[in-house]
Amino acid sequence: MSLFSGLSQFGLGKLEKMDVFEEEKKEAADAKNKKEEAPAADTAKADTQPKEEDILFDKSCNCPVCGSDFHTKVVRTGRIKLVSQDTDLRPKYNLVDSLKYDAIVCPSCGYAALSRFFKFVMPAQAKMIKENISANFKGLDSSDHIYTYDDAIARHQLALANTVVKRAKDSEKAYTCLKLAWLCRGKAESLPKDTPDYANQVKQLQKEELELLTNACDGFMSAFMKEDFPMCGMDEMTTTYLVAELARRIGRYEESSRWVSKVLTSRSASDRIKDKARDIKEMINQQAK
Repeated sequence: MSLFSGLSQFGLGKLEKMDVFEEEKKEAADAKNKKEEAPAADTAKADTQPKEEDILFDKSCNCPVCGSDFHTKVVRTGRIKLVSQDTDLRPKYNLVDSLKYDAIVCPSCGYAALSRFFKFVMPAQAKMIKENISANFKGLDSSDHIYTYDDAIARHQLALANTVVKRAKDSEKAYTCLKLAWLCRGKAESLPKDTPDYANQVKQLQKEELELLTNACDGFMSAFMKEDFPMCGMDEMTTTYLVAELARRIGRYEESSRWVSKVLTSRSASDRIKDKARDIKEMINQQAK
């Protein structure tokens, strides 16, 4: 299963074999030749717990590519509470996985992006999206209720495809990969144990998560050399910590250690980030034995 395996449902099957960072890899190769990154239990009573649809609302959007007006599902942030956070900064809330609702998709032309990036499209990028996405887009069935993990993963795959097509910054590609990885993790954690072929499904989701985390890690490392901070809403030390943790999760322990050291020796890093970095260092020491 490829990172873009869900795109065929939108009429974009020809994009399923894209490489997220193909253009960047070609640039790196050219440069080289020239020189020679389980949900917490809810304590509320079942009969008083709000349903997922109760904490959603329809937000009005205008597509910057085709100009269409449409609505997208958004979580009412005042109705949910942060319960915990994974070591790679994935947030976990008490009533809903809000990550499912972060990708905005225009149902008319197929333009999609994470909410923080949706409005920002240059004319040349809009042209590329119209030619490579909109021309073959079959439309999108708008859900009147909630998004399942499969719905959310497909929408985020479409957002990731758009980042490749419009030649987005490495940080946007990386952040979109990270969000997709978190969705794969969320789906695996929420999958009922009596699901047919449960073990293989979880194994496949973990494999997809690892591939996405690898792309996220590579993307953020590349962005460090090309882009300014803040990056995707994160300051330099938070991004440095994230790269360190992504490198650890994909088994690049020496690389992770180097990024951890940058956090621990930084005068600008907060005590909170340094404590998190020390936790990573301890996990590396245990895993690398």
